[in-house]
Amino acid sequence: MRLPWLDPRDDSQPFPHPDRALREPQGLLAAGGCLNPRRLLRAYRLGIFPWYSPGQPILWWSPDPRLVLFPERVRISRSLRKTLRAGRFTATADTDFAAVMTACAAPRGVDQGTWITPEMHRAYCRLHRLGHAHSLEVWHEGQLAGGLYGVAVGRVFYGESMFSLISDASKVALVLLAAQLRRWDFALIDCQVRTEHLARMGAVDISRGVFLELLQRYCPLPGQAGPWRLDSELLTEVASVPPA
Repeated sequence: MRLPWLDPRDDSQPFPHPDRALREPQGLLAAGGCLNPRRLLRAYRLGIFPWYSPGQPILWWSPDPRLVLFPERVRISRSLRKTLRAGRFTATADTDFAAVMTACAAPRGVDQGTWITPEMHRAYCRLHRLGHAHSLEVWHEGQLAGGLYGVAVGRVFYGESMFSLISDASKVALVLLAAQLRRWDFALIDCQVRTEHLARMGAVDISRGVFLELLQRYCPLPGQAGPWRLDSELLTEVASVPPA
C-alpha cells in the first residue's frame, strides 16, 4: 500500500480516514504536510498525531488499539501517595511550557535520540501561545523536576510527552493533571500507545473505533480557556486519595 502524501503548502488537504492506517508499522497513516496550528488541530480532532525522527518527513499516526486514561480512574499507589503527602514537590500549569518541551526532548539514555525535533518544538510552542497546548510543571526546591505537555481540544487532552529528573516527579504531574481535568469535566487523556508505566497508573487500551466515537462526542464541547492554572488545594486532595 502506498502511503498518502500531504502537500505542505495546503493545510486544508484532508487526512486519509484513520481506518486506512497501516498494520505494519502499526498506525502509520500519512506523510508530509506541515505542523501549523490548523493542520495540527485538525489531526487531533481526528485522532491523528505527528511522530517522526530527525531526517524523516513528518509522519502521521493513528494506532489501534489506543491507550487512554480516564481522569477518574487514575491509580495512585501507596508509595506515590506517600510522596505526595511528604510535600517534596510543588506544581504549576502553563508556567514554562518551552522548558518542559526541552526537558522532554532530552535523550533518555546513551545513543538515544529524540522525536521532539526543533520543528516540533516551535510548532507546539506556537500552539501554546494560541492557548491550545498546555504544560504541567513539577518543582523541587525551586528547580524543574518533572512535567508533561499536550494539546487540549474540547474536553479531550492529548498527552504528548512527560519527563522526570527526580523519582516520581512525572507521576505527580500525571495524577495532578488527571485530578484537575476531572474538575473541568474532561472525558479522557489520550496516551497514544501502550507503555507499562502508564498502564500501571490506570491507562487502558480501547479500539480505534471507540476512541474516534469519544472524540466525536467530546471534542466539540467547550473546553478550558488558557492559560491553565491548578486549583490551590489540588495537591492536598490528591494526596488524600486511598492507595490503588
